[in-house]
Amino acid sequence: MKIVADTNIFLATALNEPEKKAIIAITCGHELIAPEILPFEIGNALSAMVKRERLNRKEGLSAYDEIQKIPVELRSIDIRKALTIAGQHKIYAYDAYFLECARATHSPLFTLDAALKKIAVKLGITLLEVEP
Repeated sequence: MKIVADTNIFLATALNEPEKKAIIAITCGHELIAPEILPFEIGNALSAMVKRERLNRKEGLSAYDEIQKIPVELRSIDIRKALTIAGQHKIYAYDAYFLECARATHSPLFTLDAALKKIAVKLGITLLEVEP
């Protein structure tokens, strides 16, 4: 099965967040896909963590290197359709890209973002969830 994985899935795994084991269990044996903006989102998130001193520069680069080991197919998406989703739900286009990717590929979305999950449900997108 193909799974659209949100940026936070990759970050949680590389940064050894509490959800890491569950994420690996859920994705094991499946193909991860994401919009082609994923590497840029990851870079932005890691640089923000360094800026806020949640990570030092070495840790940020190390996390990036760990994420690069995770196989993921990057997909182009219809930006116009994503912008429509963003406008309808008053969200950033970056979040809408993941929703559009899941919608267009008929794949479940795997995210840790509660707000994004609610919108996915409204759009009829299947969700994969980490058990609490």
